[in-house]
Amino acid sequence: MRNRTIQDQLTKYLTDVHSIEVQAMEQMKVAPRLARGGRLAEAFHAHRDETRAHERLVREELGRRGADASRLKDAAGRVGGWAMVAFARMNPDTPGKLTAHAFSYEHMELAAYELLGRMAQRADDLALAALAKAIGDQERAMSKRLADCFDEAVDASLHRTSHADIASALVSYLTDARAIEAQAIVLLESGSRMAGVPELADVLTEHLEETRGHKRLLEDRLRAHDAKPSRFENTALGIGGANLGAFFAAQPDTPVKLAGFAYAFEHLEIAAYELLRRVAERAADPETAAAAEQILVDERRAAEQVAATWDAAVDVVLGNLVAGPSHA
Repeated sequence: MRNRTIQDQLTKYLTDVHSIEVQAMEQMKVAPRLARGGRLAEAFHAHRDETRAHERLVREELGRRGADASRLKDAAGRVGGWAMVAFARMNPDTPGKLTAHAFSYEHMELAAYELLGRMAQRADDLALAALAKAIGDQERAMSKRLADCFDEAVDASLHRTSHADIASALVSYLTDARAIEAQAIVLLESGSRMAGVPELADVLTEHLEETRGHKRLLEDRLRAHDAKPSRFENTALGIGGANLGAFFAAQPDTPVKLAGFAYAFEHLEIAAYELLRRVAERAADPETAAAAEQILVDERRAAEQVAATWDAAVDVVLGNLVAGPSHA
């Protein structure tokens, strides 16, 4: 019974991962053009071929498990239920925003394969665990290439921006970062209540207080630039009105989904502050650059702490399968 239910969950999770790759392929079609040339465009071009191979490998694995085409089609429309479709719909229109979005999405993919590999190991499916590791390694390498392009992305975004206009651009990046922190508070408040894994709940609760402090710090920096409060609500990177609490409450494998999503969200924040720091330096605003660097330390630590809960999240989900009926 145990083996059958774990195999059911593996097939379901592979369907989710396949849908993530389908969405990634759509993004790879437009990303090189939005990158405006250089190493960033080259990175997207190279990863487009990798992503195509990832989708094929996952699809073939699903075929071996007897998953029918309708399941694949349904999953592709919902991006595996990870709630990240909101990011994809943003259509980033600058190299900076594109890079931040892609950096987060790569870490969502990395988390998905790390979690899939753990499930496969517990099901004694060594071939699937090896596949998850191989693809995960390529996602990790792509995220590193994107991180190496942060400077280039900022330069391309600020191309033809006068020195006077850089101050306005800085306010825009501050506004984006503040809006992301507001959404992070929603995620952390909801997530800490429904995590289903004490280790994950503790991480999210601890980071909630840090996040509230980040939001206040950003608002102080916005006021230093005479930004009006109404502008605080505008954003090109936040996830808008997504009802995260309702979404995760509806997922039978909430701990795994939440652990993966929180990891990706932390990397959206990391990218946002990497970009903000660089824009602040170009705008000759050392106070904002220092604030971004200070917050980056917290975000990186939080991402590592979330990743450290993945084994516990997988164990809880698979333990629930043993205790109850199959969800496939």
